[in-house]
Amino acid sequence: MTPDVTVTVIVHNDAERLPRAVESVRRQTHRALEIVISDDHSTDATPQVARRLAARDPRIRCLRLPENSGGCSAPRNRALDIARAPYVMFLDSDDELTDDAVELLLAAHREREIDFAMGAVVRIREDGGRRSRWMGHLVAERRTVLGIESEPRLLFEHLATSKMYARAFLDRHDLRFPEGIHYEDQLFTAQAYCLAKEFTIIPEPVYRWYIAPYAAAGAASISNQRDRLGNVRDRVRVQRLIDGFLTESGHGGLREDKDYKFLKHDFRMYAGDLPYRDERWLGSFAGIVVPYLETLSPAAYARLPRTERVVLQLVREHRFAEARSAARGLGRAVAPRRVTPDADGRTYWGGAVPAGAWSRRELDVTDLELDTRPLRSAQFRHEITELTRGPGASVDLTVRTYDPGLRLPVGPHRASLLLTPGRRRLRAPFRLTPVRPGVFEGQVHLDLASAPVPRHGFAGVRHPLLRIEHRGVSHTAVVLAPLSFPTLSTRIDYHTGVSPHRVTVEPEGRGAGRLQVRWQPVGVTARLVRPVVRGVARPRVRRAARLLRSVLR
Repeated sequence: MTPDVTVTVIVHNDAERLPRAVESVRRQTHRALEIVISDDHSTDATPQVARRLAARDPRIRCLRLPENSGGCSAPRNRALDIARAPYVMFLDSDDELTDDAVELLLAAHREREIDFAMGAVVRIREDGGRRSRWMGHLVAERRTVLGIESEPRLLFEHLATSKMYARAFLDRHDLRFPEGIHYEDQLFTAQAYCLAKEFTIIPEPVYRWYIAPYAAAGAASISNQRDRLGNVRDRVRVQRLIDGFLTESGHGGLREDKDYKFLKHDFRMYAGDLPYRDERWLGSFAGIVVPYLETLSPAAYARLPRTERVVLQLVREHRFAEARSAARGLGRAVAPRRVTPDADGRTYWGGAVPAGAWSRRELDVTDLELDTRPLRSAQFRHEITELTRGPGASVDLTVRTYDPGLRLPVGPHRASLLLTPGRRRLRAPFRLTPVRPGVFEGQVHLDLASAPVPRHGFAGVRHPLLRIEHRGVSHTAVVLAPLSFPTLSTRIDYHTGVSPHRVTVEPEGRGAGRLQVRWQPVGVTARLVRPVVRGVARPRVRRAARLLRSVLR
C-alpha cells in the first residue's frame, strides 16, 4: 500500500536524539506514512540505532550515504529519490514533529490543489525549556497565498522543515536542495515560494525546533557556528544564489524585500556577536560581507532601525572598535558614547561629521532625539569600568555614564543599582559625579547577601539596572559589563530561614554583555522544598513547605 506522506529524518552522529525524532513521526495521528532515516555516513552508533528502529516498525526505511556530505542537502535529496508518497516532509534528528502535524498539513493539501502547506514552528530552548513561536506573526492566521508577491514578508520564514510539499511540484520544477553549501533551506525555500502558484498557511504548530545556544563547538547547529568565517561565506554565497534565481525566474521585484530580510535577519545575527570578535576576525568578516552589502537596495537599508544602520555602516567603513560599541546597544536603547553635530543641526554617530553623502545618511542619529527626549525616555550609556570582589558576597563597581545628548545638568546626580531576585528589590544607592560635560562616574557597593531572595529560594539570572533620579523623574536602563572578567562566585548562608545559595557574578555570554548575577539554591532544602513550592499555589501548601524547610534545617 502506497503511503500518503513520506517524512525524511536526516541524521549525522546523533544516535542519542534520533529515537526521539523518529518516535514523533511514529506517533502521528495520520498513520499512512513512511519514514526514511537518511544517515549522512555517521561514525557513531547511529546506523545501529536506525536499524533497531526500522526493525520495530515496517514503515521505517534506512538509507546511509557512502560518505559524509557535511550538510543537510545530500541526505535530503537522496531520501527524495526513494520516497514513495505523493507528499513529503523533512525533519532533523534533533527536532520533533507535533503529534498531528501530518494530519493538519495533509488536510490543507486535500482541501484544494496547492503546491505546499506550512504551519507554525515552536522553538524550545534546551537550557531552560523556554518556548516561543518562530516568526509567529507570519503564520498567525489561516490563509491560502496566491503567489509570494502578494506577501513578500514570508521570505523571513525560510525553514524547509515546517512545510509539506507536493512531490509533483518538486519534480515539475526539479526542485532539490543545493549540495556542498550550508543555509540550503534559504535557497530551497525562496525557490519554492517563487515557483508555487498557491500555498496554504495554517496557524497550528507542526514542528518543534530545539535550540541549544551553548552547545559545544562540535555539536552546535550551523546557525550557532557564526564565529566560523566559512559560515559567513556560505550565508553570503546562498544570498547571491537567491539573487541570481530571482533575476532569472522573473521575480526581480522581490529584491528589496529579500535584501531587507538579509539585513534585518541574517546580518543582524552576526551584528549581535560583534562585541565578542577581535580585529582580525572583523577584518575577515568585512572582507566577505561588505562587497555583498554594497549590492543591496538602498530602500532596504532605509527600512531598518537607525541603530542597525549605524552598525552596518561602521562595518562597511572598517571602524571596528566603534562597530563593537554600537552593537552593544542593539535592542537595548543604549546611547553612543559620543555624537557630533554639523552646521545644519544634524547629529552623527562618533567624534566627527562623516565625509561622504552615504555615510552621513547612515550615521545620522538626529532622529534618536538624544538631546530633546524627556528624561524618562532619554538614552544614556552605563558602562562598568572596574569590578572588584569586596568582603563577603559583595562586589565594588565603578560605573561610567555617557550622556551624549547632554540631558543631565552638570553636577552630581542620585543613582542606584537595582537587582530583583524574586518579587522584592535590592537597591544600592550611589552618586554619579561629572567627569566632563556628558560624562559622569560613580562607585557603588553591591552586597549580594542582602538581596531579598524568596524564602523558598531562587534559581535564575538577573541583570542589574541603573536608575538615575532628577527632580522627581527617574530613568532606568541596562548596565554594560566588561566583556570578560574573572567569574566571581560564592556561597551565601542566609540567617533568615532562606536556604543557602551559590551566587555568581559574570558578564552576559551573548548580546549586549550586561552585568549578570546568577543564583542557584544548594543543599537538601533546595532539592526537596523548592520543587514543591514552585509546583503549587495554595497558601496552605506553601506554609507546609516552609514548615518542612524549617524541620530540615
